[in-house]
Amino acid sequence: MTSGGTGQAEEQRGGVRTALAGLTTRGRSFLAAGIAAAVCAYVLGQVDLLRVGLLLAVLPLICATVLYRTRYRVTGSRRLSPARVPAGSEARVHLRMDNVSRLPTGLLMLQDRVPYVLGPRPRFVLDRVEAGGRREVSYRVRSDLRGRYPLGPLQLRLTDPFGMCELTRSFSTYDTLTVIPRVEPLPPVRLSGEAKGYGDGRQRSLALAGEDDVIPRGYRHGDDLRRVHWRLTARYGELMVRREEQPQRARCTVLLDTRGGAFLGAGPDSAFEWAVSGTASTLVHMLERGFSVRLLTDTGSSVPGEGTDGYAGASQESADAAGLMMDTLAVVDHSDGTGLSRAYDVLRGGNEGLLVAFLGDLDEEQATVLAKMRQRSGGAVAFLLDSETWVREASDVPGPSDGSGDRLRMLREAGWTAVEVPRGAVFADLWQEADRQRTGAAAAGGRTGGGGS
Repeated sequence: MTSGGTGQAEEQRGGVRTALAGLTTRGRSFLAAGIAAAVCAYVLGQVDLLRVGLLLAVLPLICATVLYRTRYRVTGSRRLSPARVPAGSEARVHLRMDNVSRLPTGLLMLQDRVPYVLGPRPRFVLDRVEAGGRREVSYRVRSDLRGRYPLGPLQLRLTDPFGMCELTRSFSTYDTLTVIPRVEPLPPVRLSGEAKGYGDGRQRSLALAGEDDVIPRGYRHGDDLRRVHWRLTARYGELMVRREEQPQRARCTVLLDTRGGAFLGAGPDSAFEWAVSGTASTLVHMLERGFSVRLLTDTGSSVPGEGTDGYAGASQESADAAGLMMDTLAVVDHSDGTGLSRAYDVLRGGNEGLLVAFLGDLDEEQATVLAKMRQRSGGAVAFLLDSETWVREASDVPGPSDGSGDRLRMLREAGWTAVEVPRGAVFADLWQEADRQRTGAAAAGGRTGGGGS
């Protein structure tokens, strides 16, 4: 039987030893009984008992030899639907077996290797597959934990009609199922205020052929005739078109705190998983609104292949950009870092537009670094998770507050819109709460300024 490139090679090396190793419990019992009967027949001098013993011993050997020497050409394929699935959702795996030989197969047992996190190992019994025939089966997998999980290799077990021998052959290929964080749809909010470079306060810039194109230029194929500058056309003797303005793309940086010491607990209901899910929801929401989005962690790293301005939204590449970011968040884990200075080094290059941060436990030093980050952004929103409170609430153990209110006050005094995240909170509600805080702060600032004038 040929079941892929590596399967055939293993079969050739195994030889008779492989065939004998494939004897089932029934086949080994027959072999042992036949040998015992032959020995008893020799001792007792019973010829009829010897014939019975030889029959019992030879039958499993014949089955193993015939099964081993039978050559089937079988191909298999696997298809995931979908290949990228949110945590807690199901994906379906479709398996297809094709008999490309001129001989029908015997009874086949099909088995696919899957990690225990995705569920039990699926097994299927395929009846006789005719020459050129095809069989298709499917099974479902589900995981509450993010990650990339290998599926495969696919295994086939070939057995004889008497159940005396089983031979296993493995295919060489496998696929990967990516379990991404849960993405929660967010309501549209302004999240504006004094920040520039995003929202309704977007700056406008000249957008023509390049930075040097600061005067009307010659007509190019595809230009709108309504942009033709007729006075300059008459002066230069050729069609000239006006320059025009278009909105500069808004920028947003989403900062995910992955410090191992900033989060306690583990599992799908932990504070860190909530932060990862909130990060994913924010990235998708901002891409849908047309922002240039960048994902940043406390280590200063971002998505591989991401430009300095992040991934552009509201374009044909926005879906691919969201997929790359989700793949990154699917495998993100705690870092060994203890501070946020590396992320600040990345941000201090210029105005980052809107900065949205998901933070764990903070001390005074890290609060100072965050205050500096606020100065490098047009607007800053922080979602602060007190992981110790999350752990206490999960175990129903009461305990005193650890001063998370002080950290919120420090961030707000630094200019952040800081929102505390209680256990089990709905991110969409906190998103609106952040907008209400920013609106209220802007209104209070306006009244203060008006009273002073």
